[in-house]
Amino acid sequence: MTAFFYEGMQMRIAPQLLESLTIDVLTKHQTSLENATCVAKALVHADMDGLHSHGVARLYAYAKQAKNGKVDGRAVPLLSQLTPSALSVDAAGGFAYPAIQLGLGEAEKRVKTSGIVALSIGQSHHAGAIGQFIEPLAKRGLMVLAFSNATAAIAPAGGNRALFGTNPIAFSCPRVDEEPLLLDLSLSKVARGKIKLAADAGREIPEGWAVDSAGMPTTDAQQALEGALIPIGDSKGAVLAMMLELLCAGLSNSNYAYQAGSFFTDQGVQPRIGQLFILIDPERFNPHFTQHAEALFTEILKQEGTRIPGANRLSSRREAIENGIELDDELMAQIEALRQV
Repeated sequence: MTAFFYEGMQMRIAPQLLESLTIDVLTKHQTSLENATCVAKALVHADMDGLHSHGVARLYAYAKQAKNGKVDGRAVPLLSQLTPSALSVDAAGGFAYPAIQLGLGEAEKRVKTSGIVALSIGQSHHAGAIGQFIEPLAKRGLMVLAFSNATAAIAPAGGNRALFGTNPIAFSCPRVDEEPLLLDLSLSKVARGKIKLAADAGREIPEGWAVDSAGMPTTDAQQALEGALIPIGDSKGAVLAMMLELLCAGLSNSNYAYQAGSFFTDQGVQPRIGQLFILIDPERFNPHFTQHAEALFTEILKQEGTRIPGANRLSSRREAIENGIELDDELMAQIEALRQV
């Protein structure tokens, strides 16, 4: 595995090497090897798909939080069966990724029998690019909905103080002779991680993304982080964010967004948020589901300028596999510094 520099000190690094470096950092910051491996795979996968706000740019915060116990890097998630088709996982204040992996593994075993399984995960942490966990299930014929709450970033309708999380929603669906349909979006007009990247780089953000702490529109990324993000659909998006707080934190008895500690700093209380996954075997409901779904996709593509979501993600993934993941030199230097502790 090799890494090399491009013009402008941009580095391209092999995904396997970046994964190894990430594991090295985490294990040196109070994280078990098993958990570090799971986290590293998730972060690198996000970078491969071009979702850099959820990639190794998160490593510094993750490592510092594991070091001081804001996230328990050695936590062992605990799986419980509530009913034959309802499961829960206690992430025990640890990283979300090992808990998600454990829960989905058991849920997949059960869904072929029951037709539908719900998985609630509680006392958890940042779920990252949550769609990556459900895409493989769609490749194996399942339809999956995934939800997470997050730390406070969106104000309720009519308010100006952040109360709900950006609360991502993901959906995966099998296709005939094609890569699965995968939708993955947050309920803010832009992911909070993108604003954090802009703040770290000292860049402005477009108007319409956020308001400052006084509720006034802002293009200052740092003021946006201290204020509130604008939800998609304005008040309708805020209502959806409230719904996800109840589905994710409410069902799992975890922290609502306004109670959760920040994902970005090592100060404050643990996040201890929640996630919810709903797995469906579509052929239980319609034996011809995939063919029926293709009829919809075909009709969409008849209109000029349309596309089925996912092309950019798959293209970025192929590029990363063939030529490596592009990182700027500052991020690579940060990773190297973390490895020296």
